[in-house]
Amino acid sequence: MASGCFGALSALINSFRSSSSTSSTSASKQQEQLDQKTVTASETAVPPGLAADNNNSPRMPHSVSSNDVPALAGLAAGSEPATADQPTAADLPQNPPFHIAIIGAGIGGLAFAIGCLKNNVSYTLYESASKYSTVGAGVGLGPNALRALELIEPALRAKYDAISSGNLTPNKDHVMFDALYAEPNFGRDRGWEPAPFGAACYDRTSAHRVDLLNILTSMIPRETVRFNKRVSTIAQAPAADGADGKVTLTFEDGEVIRVDAVVGSDGAKGPTRGFVLGARWPEEVQARYSGKYVYRSIIPMADAQAILGHHAGDAETFLGKDVNFITFPISRGTQCNLVAFKFKKGEPWTHPQWTKRVTKEEMLADFADNVDPRLVKLLDWAEPLQWSLHHHMNTPIYYDNRVCLLGDSAHATTPHQASGAGQCIEDALVLSHVLGRVKTPADLTSAFRVYDSIRRPRGQKVVKTSQEAGDLYSFNHPECGDDMNKIVANFRQRFLWIWEHDLEGDLAQADDMFAKLTAA
Repeated sequence: MASGCFGALSALINSFRSSSSTSSTSASKQQEQLDQKTVTASETAVPPGLAADNNNSPRMPHSVSSNDVPALAGLAAGSEPATADQPTAADLPQNPPFHIAIIGAGIGGLAFAIGCLKNNVSYTLYESASKYSTVGAGVGLGPNALRALELIEPALRAKYDAISSGNLTPNKDHVMFDALYAEPNFGRDRGWEPAPFGAACYDRTSAHRVDLLNILTSMIPRETVRFNKRVSTIAQAPAADGADGKVTLTFEDGEVIRVDAVVGSDGAKGPTRGFVLGARWPEEVQARYSGKYVYRSIIPMADAQAILGHHAGDAETFLGKDVNFITFPISRGTQCNLVAFKFKKGEPWTHPQWTKRVTKEEMLADFADNVDPRLVKLLDWAEPLQWSLHHHMNTPIYYDNRVCLLGDSAHATTPHQASGAGQCIEDALVLSHVLGRVKTPADLTSAFRVYDSIRRPRGQKVVKTSQEAGDLYSFNHPECGDDMNKIVANFRQRFLWIWEHDLEGDLAQADDMFAKLTAA
């Protein structure tokens, strides 16, 4: 399949070049045809303004079962009003054999909850914030992520299609980015023209993260979600010597619950990763600094066009030594999103937090060497705040008995391949599918073993290759250096294994593995 996708790329590029003269399109047309877009995909950021639970009284431990779910109605404080077609308690599994706790209501946790509902898996979703997140810019999903949405729930894909959009310029539907130099005049002085990369199988689609979250939350019964629930400790006793194997969760408000299993979609810093890896691989618990940080900004499109001209109208990446600028339109073409990367390979991140406030002069100094002044001008809208990029380059296992990792808690990645959110959705697809085959709590660990076998090799490969892609964007790749022809040639083939992955094959493999593990 990859050969067919790649083979059609030459015609795609030639078609684009023949129409490049039409790239300077009016702002009004942009507002009609463009929607939110992004190259970043990771969901590691914790929403700001987390509200504390005011109820500090300790609570007695209890086991959560299917009978508890209707009693949770109304606990989703701060959530949006239910939509007309939103599932309710009546849609929940009746007399399920087990109940799980999902920790974290980001993209991965929400997609997994929808998959659980589809597969008749009983769950409660616990979120530390007081309501669903309303922060974020854009989310870009590749064809693999879109297929995963459809396999989780066809209506989910349809709703996403209704809010997403692609590139504006004609014949650029299959273009991921245009590659230009970040140097003055964007490389035109050396004869370089914008070079598109993508694939015939790739349709550029993106949406505002908040819009995607709204779609996901609209497909989850409100009765299954509890807010202001921050986990403080996790404990489990293996099912032996009369123990039932349940997992005990203690929350910061003092509540203690016991569930059959826990799925942690609580991000790179969440407690579930420490529980799963801490005893055997303590050195792998903390995410590692990737050697780069970014500055972010959202710029009024009119101002961005005044600076960049037609370059502000489509997704563009500007490459330079130890720097990379990415711009793309959001908010239906009324705004331009800017991500400015600074690469400092080999230097540690010493600040105690993952963000560091600096002076504007320090920010500008990061891009003072051979960067087009138009790109530097865009930083007038940027807050001088460095966002360090961390990742989990090595995760030896995704589960420990009945506690399992999903999304960024398993494989936080840098955003250079726009695949972080897509991998979270793939996790949700495979794990909810295999849990739907579980008939007794005793088989939950086998389900997690199957999920780990299928998802971990692919998830970790995305982390590794994303770091390599960052080397390409910053002219630090040992084979390509600053040779843009080699870099673009690499980009035109490096994403195919991500985009064309056989997800249906993953599900069939999961069924086969689980059946063999649980055979009497």
